[in-house]
Amino acid sequence: MNFLKLLKTKLRLKVCPKTRKKIKHIAFSTAKYAFFLFVLSVLFVLVLFIYYSRDLPRPENFTEKPFIQSTKIYDKTGKILLYDIYGEERREIVSLTQISENFKKAILASEDSRFYQHHGVDLIGIARAILIDLKLKSPSQGASTITQQLIRSSFLTMKKTAERKIQEIILALELERKYSKDQILEWYLNQIPFGDNSYGIEAASQTFFKKASSDLSIPESATLAAMVSAPSYYSPYGPNRQKLLLRKDYILNRMAALDYITQEQLKTALSEEIVFADASKAIKAPHFVFYVKSYLTKEYGEDYLREKGLKVYTSLDWDVQKNMEDVVTEKTKSNEGFNANNTAAVTLNPKTGEILGLIGSKNYFGEAYPEGCESNQGKCLFDPYFDVATLGERQPGSSFKPFVYATAFKKGYLPSTILWDVPTEFNPSCNPDGTQEKNSNGMDCYHPHNYDEAFRGKVTIRQSLAQSLNLPSVKLLYLAGIEDSLKTAWDLGLTTLTDKNRYGLSLVLGGGEVNLLEMTSAYGAFATEGLIIPPVSILKIEDADGNIIKENKKEPKRVLSVQVARLINDVLSDNDARVPAFSRENPLYFKNYQVAAKTGTTSNYVDVWTVGYTPFAVVGVWAGNNDSSPINKKSGIGLAAPIWRMIMEKLLTTNPIENFSKPDTIIQNKPVLNGESPERDIHEILYYIDKNNPLGSAPTNPADDSQYVMWEESLKNWLSKNLIPQL
Repeated sequence: MNFLKLLKTKLRLKVCPKTRKKIKHIAFSTAKYAFFLFVLSVLFVLVLFIYYSRDLPRPENFTEKPFIQSTKIYDKTGKILLYDIYGEERREIVSLTQISENFKKAILASEDSRFYQHHGVDLIGIARAILIDLKLKSPSQGASTITQQLIRSSFLTMKKTAERKIQEIILALELERKYSKDQILEWYLNQIPFGDNSYGIEAASQTFFKKASSDLSIPESATLAAMVSAPSYYSPYGPNRQKLLLRKDYILNRMAALDYITQEQLKTALSEEIVFADASKAIKAPHFVFYVKSYLTKEYGEDYLREKGLKVYTSLDWDVQKNMEDVVTEKTKSNEGFNANNTAAVTLNPKTGEILGLIGSKNYFGEAYPEGCESNQGKCLFDPYFDVATLGERQPGSSFKPFVYATAFKKGYLPSTILWDVPTEFNPSCNPDGTQEKNSNGMDCYHPHNYDEAFRGKVTIRQSLAQSLNLPSVKLLYLAGIEDSLKTAWDLGLTTLTDKNRYGLSLVLGGGEVNLLEMTSAYGAFATEGLIIPPVSILKIEDADGNIIKENKKEPKRVLSVQVARLINDVLSDNDARVPAFSRENPLYFKNYQVAAKTGTTSNYVDVWTVGYTPFAVVGVWAGNNDSSPINKKSGIGLAAPIWRMIMEKLLTTNPIENFSKPDTIIQNKPVLNGESPERDIHEILYYIDKNNPLGSAPTNPADDSQYVMWEESLKNWLSKNLIPQL
């Protein structure tokens, strides 16, 4: 104040009144023009802002702008992400409270440390950036706030123009006026790109570290924050990984400087090794996932799956699946020595139909061989991509037999009923001794053999099924009926046996193609005492807001009587009956557990199977080659059964013990069905028959057990009228 008085005094002393008046006039004119210029500038800026804001979207519409979200496929717990279906953007929306504090601090340190102090535009930050740019003589420093970045990515183009910058500032100020800082930060963290098609922190965390964003550590958070400024350049799977890690260290130091972390935390974080997820294996249980995805695509369409953020909770039990994968990997190596180069496996819960585990090939991530073969063309010994479990149609060998035996049980046959395991020619126009391959008209003769080429004479149905005897099984199919046996298979869910006119007596030996998933599910009808639920792969589907839009409500359907199912269970779990063909300590036998099982091998050694079950689990295993080239002569008990056993073993030890219920004891009014027959009577096909039987023709040598011919329709008609109860 004293200084001003002194200045005025001096001016009065040294400047004449005329000059002083002139100075005042100049000062006034300057001030007037300056004020006028200021007003014009303000008006110009206002007009500019009004002009550039004329077509801008309203910030209140931000909540109406849908985020593109990918469809997530989970295991049954919802904790294991199996696969992410995304297009341009892979994203999962999470609330701010679900995001690690470590990452929030890292992104603030990296992008906008004054986020909670400014109102959308950071003037101090702009001034700092200008000073640094002037010092470096390069426009390297950005001053965009988190709010501005959010506005830019949501509503504006990335083109750097004055127009866009003004619009960005206008919308940022308006957005901050309408919404809280936490809400803006949440939107931002769900919006920003991280590269590799990952948008938002949750997708990035799952992509690069295979964990939820809530679980990110301090150095992992700094690493992800480091990617934001240049996602492609800083990709951990690209050539600049080391530069990414250097920027990570810079952000960690920034966090410490801002007191977001302590010096001790900084030291620990700087020394911690960053381990990124394997980019090539961003999918778990691939064949199962693609089986589910195929259904979803048909139901909703590819674009919908990529954008609408569905959450698909599947039936898959990750523990079961992982064990199956480990077993298949281990055991298939030894199978390769027998030229069996591929394996498929399925595990189901028969009570619910849920697919607990599914493997379509021994290694989806492996290479097809031999070199140069075409994948998915059926020309490779091993094809990693083709899903044998759900798409393959292979002959099941003797694993088809239980469907024929179940059909016979429906008609009144019993496990004690006698069949004759002796050489038989089934074509009446061929020599009964089985020496002809074709008759005089060029038709094929048919005289099947057992696996071991031996004949056992008189056997029961129990022995025939348990020991997988071929010849008696063919006779039983004849008596049970091909068409009725096919109907049983259809009722149990086998959809591939479509042309009933194509199949003959070899059907019981696996003469029709089936797929592993349906076979495994069909066996589940025995485990549940006649009830079946078609395979279930999806438990429920939620939309992006958590609303359930689809839920599994499949109900069991009765396809067999309880008694028939119990008879099959009783035979297939009878290790004593199995022993003569398989030895006592065979792979199908579990001490202290009741497990029913059946093996299968095709006659030309192309496919080997084992399907078996308890009341709570069914496991099916196939082994062979994709190109249907034969394996070395090793039956299903030798190649498929050991794999099946190891999978079943784990299930038995991780579930409560459940046993099968015994079938009711039934005595038929026909003694022959109960296994009773007078000694030394002439026999034919199934039973001893009176010597004066009413057959249209007599056997060539009816007293000789080793040679006789099957007299087709006349025999069947006579048996149906005289021996088989009409049920």
